[in-house]
Formats: sequence, structure tokens, C-alpha cells
Amino acid sequence: MSDLQTPIRSENLPVVTRFAPSPTGFLHLGHAYAALFAYRAAKGPNLDGSGRFILRIEDIDAGRCRPEFETAIYEDLAWLGLEWEQPVRRQSDNLADFESALDRLNRMGLLYPCFCTRADIKAEIEAANGAPHLVASGPDGPIYPGTCLMLSDAERKARADSGTPFALRLDMARAIQAAGALHWIDAVQGRVSARPEIFGDVVLARKDIPTSYHLSVTIDDHLQGVTLVTRGEDLFPATHIHRLLQKLLGLDTPAYHHHGLLVAADGRRLAKRDKAETIRDLRQNGYSPSDVRRMAGFP
Repeated sequence: MSDLQTPIRSENLPVVTRFAPSPTGFLHLGHAYAALFAYRAAKGPNLDGSGRFILRIEDIDAGRCRPEFETAIYEDLAWLGLEWEQPVRRQSDNLADFESALDRLNRMGLLYPCFCTRADIKAEIEAANGAPHLVASGPDGPIYPGTCLMLSDAERKARADSGTPFALRLDMARAIQAAGALHWIDAVQGRVSARPEIFGDVVLARKDIPTSYHLSVTIDDHLQGVTLVTRGEDLFPATHIHRLLQKLLGLDTPAYHHHGLLVAADGRRLAKRDKAETIRDLRQNGYSPSDVRRMAGFP
């Protein structure tokens, strides 16, 4: 277990938190910790507070999300004793909200189509000065070299008209110029200056997924009135992008609490891809809800 923190709560504003899993597998103990952390941040250590806890289903990746996993999310959280507001917001039901945000950013001149495939980008990076180790890298890997940013409007139109698939990237230099200096308040690190440039020209929508995590989570937190975003410290870098999008789109800025992560015996964080033991497994093996809450650090 990592160095976990106690959820912060404001005495001045009603706390509105959320837990937003993707239904791409069964929830594991790390998810239980994140959900309980958000729930306690809203309800208080004695669960007698008046804050609001929201459950959101982040299912924009239709290729990986499954109805059976979404059903299991509801079952597992209810078994743990959590209650959430209805109706549950499902991102796939609200794509128009993300399309509207993309349209606004496009009208501001901050988006451009990127026709590069992953192979194209890899080749471009490897060819850069013949020295791939000199290519700048960000939280999501090597920073996009800006190949399609150099295309003329006529070239962009010709490629789009020909049916060539493309993603929409944020012109980071223009976006930062439009937004100016930004910061946010984090419970662990205090006042944090936003540095979205560390991501480069980030993708905000793809041909197969009409939005991105960065865009959809920012829009949803605003529309659902979230005042405190609690999430794992592994997502701390993403907040640089989210703060920029909030400014560009005129959205509210919540407070943040990037908490520690539960880790396995070998020190690795619990993850679906590593087949971490699921809440469903624990239930079937005879563990009680109180047992699992204790295992997650919430007696």
C-alpha cells in the first residue's frame, strides 16, 4: 500500500465528488479505494455529511466497453455500501456535449486535423535529426512532432475530402496564448501552475472515438457540478490539460485531491491489464463488504 491521504473536505461549500470508472473489466481493490475515497470526501469520515457523491460511466471506447462490466460496477459498489445519485451519466449517451465543445474550440482556431497514423508518427520521430533520444517526451510518451500542423488549409481539405481518417489535435501554442497563465489548487501539492505544454498538441478526438478522456472528463465534471475531483496520483499530469480546457471553454475549476494508489505485493499499482484480483473474486471467496473496505484502507 502506498502513502494514502485523508480526503479533504471544505466547510464553506457543499462537496460534490465523483467516481468515474470505465466498463472495460471488473473492478478491483484499487477501484474500491478510489470510490471509497471519493465517497468519504463527500460524506465525511462518519458518513453523516451532506455532500453529494456521483457515479459516472466513462464508456466512450465502444470497442472495449461491455454491458456486463457496467452492470458489475453497479453491483460491486452497492455491495460495498455506496449510494449514488440517479440518473447515472453515461458518456456514450452525451456525445453531443463533447461535439459542441469541439466545435467551439474549432471556431476559436485551436484545432487542426492530424492525418498521421501511429506508424507515421513513429517514423517521423525516429527520423528526427537521426537521434530519437533527442525527441521531447511527455506524460503520454513522445510529443507529436507537429507534422500536420504545417499543412495548408487546401491540403487539409483535400485529404479530408478524399476520406483520409484524421484525429483532431489541440494547437497547444495557440491555446496557451489564448488562455494565459493558469493554476489549480491540489490538496497534496497546494497551488500548482499549469504546464499543459508538457503534452504537446494533444488529441481531443479520434476517428473511432469522437472525444478523448481529457475533453470528456473536463466537460462532465463541469456539467455535473463537481467541486472536488479525487483521483489517483498517476492522473496528476492530466490536470495540466484539464485546467487549460476549463479556461478555453469557460468551465468551472474544481479543487483536486490526487491521492496515493494501492499497490500489489511487488510494488506495482493494481491494474485491470495485470489481472488484479477483482471485487467479484473477493466476494465469491467469502469476503464481506467490511473486509474489503478494510483491505482498501477504510475501516
